[in-house]
Amino acid sequence: MTPTHRADGATSADDGAFDDFMDRMAAEQAAAAPPEPETVEEDPRDDRPDPPLLGGEMETLGGFLDFLRATVHHKCAGLTDEQAAESPLGSLTSPIGLVRHLADVERYWFGAVIGAVPSEEVGYRWSTGPGAGEDGAEFRLEGGASLAEALEDYAAACASSRAILAGREGDDEARGARERRSVRWVLIHMVEETGRHLGHLDAVTELIDGRTGE
Repeated sequence: MTPTHRADGATSADDGAFDDFMDRMAAEQAAAAPPEPETVEEDPRDDRPDPPLLGGEMETLGGFLDFLRATVHHKCAGLTDEQAAESPLGSLTSPIGLVRHLADVERYWFGAVIGAVPSEEVGYRWSTGPGAGEDGAEFRLEGGASLAEALEDYAAACASSRAILAGREGDDEARGARERRSVRWVLIHMVEETGRHLGHLDAVTELIDGRTGE
């Protein structure tokens, strides 16, 4: 076939070669692109409590902490025990380990610090020591570690924290640590601590099964 000439001097054969080149480039780029992550839909049954918009200090701080506590359960929904034992960040940080850590953190700050319960009576479930988690025992999972067991224990620890906090004011002193601090300080710290570990849980669950969302 004889190529036809255009007014600009190019030929139809030039156009065909260029189109073939562009098709090859598009195919190569598509082959080299990473696969799209699997989208995992969040459970539409979201019953997390909203913090009060016009509450007092203790109600507002407690409301934000309760929202974060509920989000721990929300982010773990749908994971199998095998998935929840994975540590995709290359450390011991697994969903089960994070939930266990948060449970004993609740016991430390509310039981030992606000409640002034002696260390040996606090009832740490997964770790030892006054700092709740200093030895990292809660992140070292045994075979057959259960996510449901960890979440149930975390819920029990949070319920105990609420009972210890009942009737206290932000200006009250928490005397169960070496340095005295206010109950307000402990509550703000627990919002920070729980939120920080929820960030870890966000990253871990996305790496495990692709889920995203608040």
